[in-house]
Amino acid sequence: MPMPKPPRRWWQHPALVITALVVLPPAGIALAWTSQWERTQKILATVLSGIWFLIPLLSDSPEKTGAEGKAPAPAAASAAPAPSSSPPPAPTPTPSAEPQMPSAVGRPYAQAEKAVEELIDGELKALSAYADVTLPADHGTWLVCFQDVAAGSRLVAQSAAPVVHLVAPGTACPATPGTDLRPKPAAPAPAPTTAAPTTARTTAPAADDDGTGGGGSVSYANCAAVRAAGAAPIRRGDPGYGRHLDRDGDGVACER
Repeated sequence: MPMPKPPRRWWQHPALVITALVVLPPAGIALAWTSQWERTQKILATVLSGIWFLIPLLSDSPEKTGAEGKAPAPAAASAAPAPSSSPPPAPTPTPSAEPQMPSAVGRPYAQAEKAVEELIDGELKALSAYADVTLPADHGTWLVCFQDVAAGSRLVAQSAAPVVHLVAPGTACPATPGTDLRPKPAAPAPAPTTAAPTTARTTAPAADDDGTGGGGSVSYANCAAVRAAGAAPIRRGDPGYGRHLDRDGDGVACER
């Protein structure tokens, strides 16, 4: 009568043994030989788990060998180069960034002056924003209302001469520079004058005694000359009128 198998322990469970053989081969092999497997199964599991465990070790070995074989290469590359007879090229100077005009509007003149004069060789010129207000000698606290060079514009350090217009603290900025703070009152309009109307007096030219009318130096030989002069018809009293031109004697000559 065959003897009954002893009860299986939890560490002898096939799933646990197989997992240990894959994840941690040494521990899996130990559990396999304590399990209730057949001897053939134990040998096969040991061989397969051992191969699985040795594959990573054998695959790392060529890389390490190649790395060790290449190790002397940097030492050879680090050898000092032979001295060259030609001098090394001079370094190319890096151009500095061109300065730009900062924003000075709304800032005290002292702050704006310091910010601008750090970028240029000259000075920041200050003028009064109001034409009727004199700029004092000490105007460091006066506020900047206008700047002739716009903020962000390129500055040429050697020739830049920016100008700002200032107002006293507490004074509002004008709409444009040069405005009067206290405009002068407008001059009163002159009172209208009424001139007495004058009556023009004209004197009619006296008629010639011979009845020729206009007199003077104007005279026409015939009606053709009157029409050529653009004076036709000519009436009695007009310059150049003559009886020799008025054939019908009605006072109008050269009417035809």
